[in-house]
Amino acid sequence: MSTLMVQGTTSDAGKSTLVTALCRWLVRQGVPVVPFKPQNMALNSAVTAEGGEIGRAQAVQAQAANLAPHTDMNPVLLKPNSDTGSQVIIHGRAVTSMNAVAYHDYKAIAMQAVLASHARLSQAYPVVMVEGAGSPAEINLRANDIANMGFAEAVDCPVLLIADINRGGVFAHLVGTLELLSPSEQARVKGFIINRFRGDIALLQPGLDWLEARTGKPVVGVLPYVMDLHLEAEDGIDQRQIDKAAQVLKVVVPVLPRISNHTDFDPLRLHPQVDLQFIGPGQPIPAADLIILPGSKSVRSDLAYLRANGWDTAVARHLRYGGKVLGICGGLQMLGEQVHDPLGLEGLAGSSDGLGLLAFSTTLEEEKQLRNVRGRLLLEDADVSGYEIHAGVTSGDALSNAAVRLDDGRSDGAQSADGQILGTYLHGLFETPAACSALLRWAGLQDVQEVDYHALRERDIERLADLVENHLDTELLRKLCGI
Repeated sequence: MSTLMVQGTTSDAGKSTLVTALCRWLVRQGVPVVPFKPQNMALNSAVTAEGGEIGRAQAVQAQAANLAPHTDMNPVLLKPNSDTGSQVIIHGRAVTSMNAVAYHDYKAIAMQAVLASHARLSQAYPVVMVEGAGSPAEINLRANDIANMGFAEAVDCPVLLIADINRGGVFAHLVGTLELLSPSEQARVKGFIINRFRGDIALLQPGLDWLEARTGKPVVGVLPYVMDLHLEAEDGIDQRQIDKAAQVLKVVVPVLPRISNHTDFDPLRLHPQVDLQFIGPGQPIPAADLIILPGSKSVRSDLAYLRANGWDTAVARHLRYGGKVLGICGGLQMLGEQVHDPLGLEGLAGSSDGLGLLAFSTTLEEEKQLRNVRGRLLLEDADVSGYEIHAGVTSGDALSNAAVRLDDGRSDGAQSADGQILGTYLHGLFETPAACSALLRWAGLQDVQEVDYHALRERDIERLADLVENHLDTELLRKLCGI
């Protein structure tokens, strides 16, 4: 059994993408492999078959490994609910919320969960492909580290270090990171990978030769910049879109400070008939066909932020002119009359007025609802699947006109009597082609082109494996993976 870890010189260096690529490359070799991220901090999460919560990137990596997502793939998930605090999720279940200082002391307990999950995966799979978090050279976070070298040292695994040349300063990133590691950690780094290169490789070669001579470590390869590669972002919002058709539906998503699962909108970014705009602070909401209120980790504070930006007024004006509004999860809760947080689960205990657009109220409860679901979107009786991640329990008259009828017999969400407003707890509903097409027709798009989002993601995972074959030292990778 072997474990190989990918660490990065910075956040967004390409760790998630490389682990995804290596998982599918190993599958092609006939080698069972499992992805693993000891600690993840992200507001994009996925629900596993056993009803736990893990980082969304690990769910994509599981797809690359031809596996169902499991809580052992990401034993510690931190979901920020303020600038200094996070909800702490261990083995898929929220156990507490704490500030950064308190969590620093809690890491010894979290490490036990990490090592237990790794041990189980190591027993079941020949190769465990591990993704680090951020950078291993964050001096202030080195003590009690469980996400990078602290984990690598604990399980005694080799490390590949990846850097993004598109940011500039790639040699400083690699050499500087290496210099800041301890001697035993430096020895653990078995090679460098340079990501997102564009240009003539011959012009880069002198730098690669210098890097190998300076560090005594090999460059495993240089991955090219791929313009149209679309994988779900672990955290930052990806605003890239494909070229659009002549007839497009204009969709606007206000970006809230604690926006969660913004990967809901990836199928819309990739749809040839949808012009998706993310609107940031201080920006007015432009004319649109559809406004979507996204999920939120802190609904009451995000409601206050929405009002401070004047977006509540813009939503009301949009509805007066006949536009459509969709609320997803936290966005659904905002559509109602009140949001109550008596236990202070997302901040200070108390209640906030919702937008008052649908007749229901929501109370946040300690037990989080986590489930994968299937059902029928009642707009057109269209097939829909998705997942629920919420602490809110919603009740009120508006729910009698449900948005979704689930296969387990429950109903979900609500629709307004005039048909302009729809709310649902289902994340991922645009990933089902029939449901996506029905929602786009509801929002005003004619002659909708059906797009299979899962097929697009599978295509790009295969392209990533091609990059490994064509641009990395696969002989060294086989050695490091023990195959």
